[in-house]
Amino acid sequence: MVTQFNINNTLLQEALALDDQITVDVLVETALREYIQRRKRLKVLNLFGTIDYDPDYDYKQQRQQA
Repeated sequence: MVTQFNINNTLLQEALALDDQITVDVLVETALREYIQRRKRLKVLNLFGTIDYDPDYDYKQQRQQA
């Protein structure tokens, strides 16, 4: 798929300078993958403290049964 982007040249050159062996295509794909991973992690972090659990639940016993 060919797509045209208007990317800030200064940012692009700075990112390319971090890895001599990288192409613009690989750079954009890597940036998208890292962006997606970060957003997914942030969603998980937002769940902390929102899930109710049974305070009597014995996770150690559950592990031994498995």
